[in-house]
Amino acid sequence: MSRGAALASTYRVQLRTPSSDPDGRGFTLADARELVPYLADLGVGSVYLSPVLTATPGSTHGYDVVDPTTVSPELGGIEGLRSLRAACRAHGLGLVVDIVPNHLGVEEPAANAWWWDALRRGPDSPYSSYFDFDTEPDNGAAGRIAIPVLGSPEDVADLVVVPAAGTADSDSGEFELHFYDHRFPVAPGTEEGTAQEVHDRQHYRLVHWREPLLGYRRFFTVTGLAGLRQEDPAVFDATHAEVRRWCEEDLVDGIRVDHPDGLADPVGYGRRLRELAGEDRWLLVEKILAPDEVLEPAMGVDGTTGYDALRLIDQVLVDHRGRARLTELAERYCGGPGDEAQVHEQSALLKRQIVTEDLAPELARLARAVRRDAGVGGGIGAAALVDHRDAVDHTHDDDDEDAELREALVSVIARTPVYRGDYPVLRGTLPAILDDLQRERPELTSVLPLVAGALARAGEASARLAQVTGAATAKAEEDRLFYRLGRLVSLNEVGGSPGRMGLSVDAFHLAMAERAGSAPLTLTALSTHDTKRGEDVRARISVLSQVPEEWAGFVAEVFAAFPPPAQDAGYFLLQVIVGVWPELGGPTDELRSRLHEYAEKAMREAAVHTTWTDQDAEFESAAHQWIDTLLDSGAPLVAPFVGRIAPAGRDNSLIAKALQLLSPGVPDVYQGTEVWEDSLVDPDNRRFVDYGPLRSGAVARAGHAKFTLVREALRPRRAHPEAMAAGPHVPLPVQGPAAGDVVAFTRAVDGRPLIGMIARRRTAVVGAGDFEGTVVLLPEGSWAVRPDGASISGRVDLGELLSETAVVLIVREDG
Repeated sequence: MSRGAALASTYRVQLRTPSSDPDGRGFTLADARELVPYLADLGVGSVYLSPVLTATPGSTHGYDVVDPTTVSPELGGIEGLRSLRAACRAHGLGLVVDIVPNHLGVEEPAANAWWWDALRRGPDSPYSSYFDFDTEPDNGAAGRIAIPVLGSPEDVADLVVVPAAGTADSDSGEFELHFYDHRFPVAPGTEEGTAQEVHDRQHYRLVHWREPLLGYRRFFTVTGLAGLRQEDPAVFDATHAEVRRWCEEDLVDGIRVDHPDGLADPVGYGRRLRELAGEDRWLLVEKILAPDEVLEPAMGVDGTTGYDALRLIDQVLVDHRGRARLTELAERYCGGPGDEAQVHEQSALLKRQIVTEDLAPELARLARAVRRDAGVGGGIGAAALVDHRDAVDHTHDDDDEDAELREALVSVIARTPVYRGDYPVLRGTLPAILDDLQRERPELTSVLPLVAGALARAGEASARLAQVTGAATAKAEEDRLFYRLGRLVSLNEVGGSPGRMGLSVDAFHLAMAERAGSAPLTLTALSTHDTKRGEDVRARISVLSQVPEEWAGFVAEVFAAFPPPAQDAGYFLLQVIVGVWPELGGPTDELRSRLHEYAEKAMREAAVHTTWTDQDAEFESAAHQWIDTLLDSGAPLVAPFVGRIAPAGRDNSLIAKALQLLSPGVPDVYQGTEVWEDSLVDPDNRRFVDYGPLRSGAVARAGHAKFTLVREALRPRRAHPEAMAAGPHVPLPVQGPAAGDVVAFTRAVDGRPLIGMIARRRTAVVGAGDFEGTVVLLPEGSWAVRPDGASISGRVDLGELLSETAVVLIVREDG
């Protein structure tokens, strides 16, 4: 099978071990193999798997790998992967696998042999150098590996020493330190005395989880995921041994890399992975690009995982005419307009908060690295350094300098407009920030030379600044600000730009034409395991931009009849509720439960009225009661409004799907999104999909609108993969009074237009009849309308063509 055919499109499958499912069913490699005939008939190019390496027992997602050297036995092991590969080959499909190089799962230390050995033997362990440990003497834990697990500092008294698991008694010579259900290894020869004395002899130190101490780099703020030192070739080789086998056996056509921004050297990593994988294997990185950012070409990868395309497609569905009214409503209910100015301001403030609170250990480690790097061999800022351990009677001065240095670093992070500013393509970003700080923050002029000097050496400080910046940006924006902004929550998406509202059709066409030339093999996504709301939920919520006055009246009625415990939370959640409320019938018990789970996560992530660590039980209870009351008694208000916007929401969904599947790049169909779906944030978006009606053909025979569109778009892509990925994106001329609301283009094969789409936007307020007199000019030849097969050519009136549907596909009939 050619590389091109594999890259026609992908279908993302979320694997689950049976032990992770209360019902014990799971979704294994064997289950994925059973799907292959269905996916081949659908027109898919490649099966795209979530992580397959052995993960923490009971993991529901696989991103907490504990053994990177084995395919999970519960998922089917290496033989299961080989069997799936054989099935894919037999049906002409490729195979893409997700890998996680940034971290390993350590929530259960005993499940991770490398972590267990590193904790047990310390620097004598061959795995000690694999992890990004902080064992400097001044790390706050006397050079030991701080592990935040205790409920209070006094809980060290509750530690107990027991024989190692699997041994009957102390004669085995191996012991463990237990803190309730938490197990940790005991170094050889240190087991004598009280549990507290034993603890004091270990290479690690268990600390209160609220203390700003941490002995290792982690994934964002998740202490159960410990960072790996992929910059060390030995670590890369050890953690990629299984991946190398896949490539040597040609088991995979592509590799998706999770969170490269967490690595010390993502560019070097990308190059190393390319060397391992070979030039012909497809490499994608989960790189979240800012709206004006481009992927670093020096990484040697083919593209991103598609959030940049998702942002463009979501924006073109938004009616900019609703911006003023929705801005007023956001100011009224949420305390701010939600525009670019507020987003920029709040992002900077939240980054400061995240870095100084949640990432305080990382900030302290970064500051130490800056002092070290700036003082190497003299140079810039070296004269300002002092040895804090030997200084006498200068405590106040030293504390002031430390505080100023931390403030300078926090200020740099808060002003960085991207996830990390050290990519070569972003050269000039950090110098400009430092220059602005020199002029605007004179109180920092004594420490800014230290920062500049350290960064100029491109050593540890530079890497750690980039790593902390990425974590701060993700936590501040994706996991906090995007749960606060309420102007239009469909835009509060990973990689999104909610401060902007609406994208013109002309701008969309130009962006797609540029992508065809610059990033033809990048993924295009609409739904993923990380999206805050599924594509169809966002599509319906975006209709609110078309009917802002009706929405305003609806909100006023709902809040008058059912006052929420806080207007900002209520306004945010009400958009989600109308986004998932069934068009026919009322909310089910299952939907009620899902909404409660979503609301709990949304409120705690927002961290306005309650948080994960300081929960306000009274507020949360009131919010859940409000949701129940609305679901139980609000149908007379909610159902008619949903009935008003749902048809336009379906139109938006079909337009978005057509845009994704026919635009340049490689489209991914996330599991189950070939039909209508109402997923919310994880873990909701990783629910099992009922493939019975899909595999039996029942959905196809019923003429399901979205399924039919997906199949009609995927099959031509599979027949012409290279051209559909990289071929020209050519806008079709549209003339007439409604031309601004028409999205029409073709894709060319060998210079000839082959397939295209024509759609009408804003269907909640602009009816099909309003497009009479608006025409599209087709390329020469005869074109078949899919799926009905009608033949059209030349100058086509859109009032007639789009009278029954908001979007059609067109395929050239004459070769």
